[in-house]
Amino acid sequence: HFQVVGGKVKKPGKRGRKPAKIDLKAKLERSRQSARECRARKKLRYQYLEELVSSRERAICALREELEMYKQWCMAMDQGKIPSEIKALLTGEEQGKAQQNSTKLAKAGKTETNSSNP
Repeated sequence: HFQVVGGKVKKPGKRGRKPAKIDLKAKLERSRQSARECRARKKLRYQYLEELVSSRERAICALREELEMYKQWCMAMDQGKIPSEIKALLTGEEQGKAQQNSTKLAKAGKTETNSSNP
């Protein structure tokens, strides 16, 4: 039961490619190299995750401090006191609004004078 294909005699049996004779030492070295690379990737991934956790923890601490500050402000306002920080914010906003309004008026005046000239 031999088959002749392309001038070559084929024996019946297993189909497909036969595994090439791979040098065992080269195979072991590739395996070791692959393991080293895997460990290095894993180490980098863990470093990245640790940095991420640490930055998130710092953000949480900062937000807790901010929340505590707002709680203190609320308690002070409940007692009828206005914290100096809020006074500064309010006066700063009022000054900012006054400056914005004056610049808007100045710009509006300029555009009106420019548009009236032919």
